[in-house]
Amino acid sequence: MLLSNRAVFASSDLDEVRVEVAKVFCPHRLDLVGDADLLAARFNSVQLGSVRVSYLDYGADVHIEPGDLDTFFLVMIPLVGRSLIRAGDQEVVSTPSLAAMPSPTRHLDMRWAAGCPQLVIKFERTSIERSLEQMLGERLGDPVVFDLGMDLRMGWTRSWRDMADLLVRDAERDDGLTGHPLAIAHLENALITLLLTMQPSNYLERLRAPRPAALPKVVRRAMEFIDGHAHLPLTTSDIARAVAVSSRSLQEGFRAHSGLTPTAYLRQVRLARVHDELRAADPARATVTTVAARWGFLHQGRFAALYRARYGMPPSETLRTGSASGG
Repeated sequence: MLLSNRAVFASSDLDEVRVEVAKVFCPHRLDLVGDADLLAARFNSVQLGSVRVSYLDYGADVHIEPGDLDTFFLVMIPLVGRSLIRAGDQEVVSTPSLAAMPSPTRHLDMRWAAGCPQLVIKFERTSIERSLEQMLGERLGDPVVFDLGMDLRMGWTRSWRDMADLLVRDAERDDGLTGHPLAIAHLENALITLLLTMQPSNYLERLRAPRPAALPKVVRRAMEFIDGHAHLPLTTSDIARAVAVSSRSLQEGFRAHSGLTPTAYLRQVRLARVHDELRAADPARATVTTVAARWGFLHQGRFAALYRARYGMPPSETLRTGSASGG
């Protein structure tokens, strides 16, 4: 069972289940369809930044009708079994290889089969819309509506699921991401950006249309902003907003004038900050994992490879020899 250390409730009382789930999501209709004796709901959940990850299992066959979600998007992934999801005029049979992504303005009606526990990831509507507006460089005219089905067998969706699983695994540790806002912001931004740029929606064509590149002086200002604010949970949208251009224009400008993306440049700056901290740290008190996580590097294997490529040694060697060499 996922997120077992983040238990919200376990109950076989239908009214209690309805009330407790509504506290995290929204008021909804919940009815038993099959054998009432099978109802044995378990709900584990944790908030990470503006993203909430949850494990929800009703045990029994249930009909769920939230109507319009209004303030949030969901990605719902059956871990086993299947569920019938209707949102507006779309319908999918969701399975472990086909997630469902209902949008807030489409009436949602679902039937979860018995024995269909799900990983449910909740994104605030404001976070999705704010990111999209910054990418486009303009206010939205219509609500964002994604295609309901999300094929988890595709290349980008496998990467997306890996990041979601990283959130879950880390939330299962008491010393995990909750103490590292940079890491949470990095994952949240990556999850939202992939959804907006890859999952079909009513804005995808506009997002993929060519955008003029930001001027070199704008890219320099963005670099200066990153240098001075790398300790904060920055996203590309934050950087673009600081220099008054769209995210797409900033990305094109970085590629044209530096050969990097804003995210890659931010990663270089943070890698340098890790290097400086490791050189100055006391090996008896600091660890590479803690320092790296503080600067947003969660995957130790990838971090170590980046560090070695940049500095020609493993980070553990810098920590071990930095202070001793006066470095």
